[in-house]
Amino acid sequence: MKRLSILGAAALLALAGCGSSNNNSSSSSSSSSPATSSAQSGSSGGGGGQQLTLQADASQLKFNTNKLSAKAGKVTITMTNPSPLQHDIAVKGGVDVKGDIVGQGGKSVVSTTLKPGKYTFYCSVDGHEAAGMNGELDVS
Repeated sequence: MKRLSILGAAALLALAGCGSSNNNSSSSSSSSSPATSSAQSGSSGGGGGQQLTLQADASQLKFNTNKLSAKAGKVTITMTNPSPLQHDIAVKGGVDVKGDIVGQGGKSVVSTTLKPGKYTFYCSVDGHEAAGMNGELDVS
């Protein structure tokens, strides 16, 4: 019975992640729903896969980490922005996907299916990646 309760709770959480999706591939001021993208197109879809989180630094052009790791398959990265500057999260290196650019208090989300390898996550706002707002995503 306990296992059934856990499975039921997991199913409810999975369904909660499948709420309304934002099928807008352009930037907006804030978004809490994931903008799911495949490697070649800007399609939207529901939950599943591995969830990674990171945060923009509140006062410098950097993230709170420069290393992330994930298993191959669907990977979702959520970046929280406590900074007064606008930021987003993007991934490149065999893929080219970008989340929404968000202001202070916003969340930028990007989802894609990744094969094993090394990728770069970064902020695509002009000048931010060059200033050091990037890191390595290792997918095994």
